[in-house]
Amino acid sequence: MLNSIIAFLSYLSASILLLTVFVIIYVKFTPYKDFELIALNNSAIAITLSGAILGFTFPLVASIYYTQSIIEMSVWAAITGIVQLGIFLALRRYAKKIEEGHIASSVMVATFSVAIGLLNAVCISH
Repeated sequence: MLNSIIAFLSYLSASILLLTVFVIIYVKFTPYKDFELIALNNSAIAITLSGAILGFTFPLVASIYYTQSIIEMSVWAAITGIVQLGIFLALRRYAKKIEEGHIASSVMVATFSVAIGLLNAVCISH
């Protein structure tokens, strides 16, 4: 039982740390100040950031389930983070509209972030 609790706490701590690092990198990667704009009630930024967080978290969950170590999970997290940054880069043309609060653009970017994240997650199982 103690080993299970230690494993749980280890994976939970590592996954929270990896998620935190991803968010820090992602908000530095975007051309706008995510948290400042969210504080000003910019829903478009919140939607886009939420999509990226979910797009990162789904593969992270899969990596916890399918991998055999925290190191292997961390490698998949790094790959997933790069994929999420790539999605934003590929859809960067929407960035100005998102910064201006256009919901349609943010939904498009968030949808691709989640969709690719789900595909990434299922691919980890193979």
